[in-house]
Amino acid sequence: MSQQLIHPPALGAVGDDRAGGSKRPQRRRSASSRRESRRERAGAAFIAPHMLMLGLFMLVPTVYAVYSSLFATKLIGGRQWVGLENYRTVLHSSEFWSGVVRVLVFGAIQVPLTLAIAFGFAALFDAGVIRGSRFLRTIYFMPFAVPGVVASVMWSFLLLPGFGSYAKALDRLGLGHVDFFSSRLILPTIMLIVIWEWTGYNMTILYTSLKSIPKEVTEAAIMEGASLWRIIVHIKLPMVMPSIVMLVFLNAVGALQLFTEPSILASFQPQAVSFGFTPTLFVYHTAVGSGEYELGAAAAVILALIIGALSVAGFAVRRRNGEFR
Repeated sequence: MSQQLIHPPALGAVGDDRAGGSKRPQRRRSASSRRESRRERAGAAFIAPHMLMLGLFMLVPTVYAVYSSLFATKLIGGRQWVGLENYRTVLHSSEFWSGVVRVLVFGAIQVPLTLAIAFGFAALFDAGVIRGSRFLRTIYFMPFAVPGVVASVMWSFLLLPGFGSYAKALDRLGLGHVDFFSSRLILPTIMLIVIWEWTGYNMTILYTSLKSIPKEVTEAAIMEGASLWRIIVHIKLPMVMPSIVMLVFLNAVGALQLFTEPSILASFQPQAVSFGFTPTLFVYHTAVGSGEYELGAAAAVILALIIGALSVAGFAVRRRNGEFR
């Protein structure tokens, strides 16, 4: 019996196999990285115009406002450095803080009412208990498309004492003369206008969230004998809570920026809307009305910090609830 010697493969052959085997994954990785790089460049090209507009119309004015707030205009012309003096003046202004308290009260009432009405309509449309829901959803959303100035003027003519249709109707019903523009009712009147404007927007978002709930969930609840009310309150409402939390903070930020409605209503009843009725009106009247641009810039920066803190709080709450991972 003869012995056959088995010779090991040459080192070059082994090396060639290994090299050839490693080149294919490298080629695949390089092609994948090139595609990923192209996608990133395309994404950057799409957001570049937005970032440019953001820088020109938000970041640059904000930086300039902070810079201007550190100066004061001299009587003989020119500007002088005053540091944080303008901020001290604003923080010690009772007009500014009364406006802040007023918009906080406004938001504490307006935001829950708006979201409650919006969720009610969204739930009814989602349940299909209202016929012609597509047409009605469009009708309910239309007030959001109306500019705030137009909406404020329209409601002013409807509620104007002795002239408005609603005011006359209340008088004929025996409810007496109701002055919706009095100091006592001006804030509820503004709430009415804002709720009318923003309910459709909030309803659309909540309706979309309700539609994203799997049908299997509601079908299982129906098979268990749950009523429509229990399905809405105990199943659907908790599942759309992330959207509601987001809308709470969005509407709260909008309440802090309340400007259009009170400024329009002030032209009908100037005595009811004061110099600092809202923080934004305080900024406007200080900078434009009184010509104290640096003091108005300081008030604007303080208001921006308050809004920024509220936005950060909203982001933190949503992140804690697991919306951002």
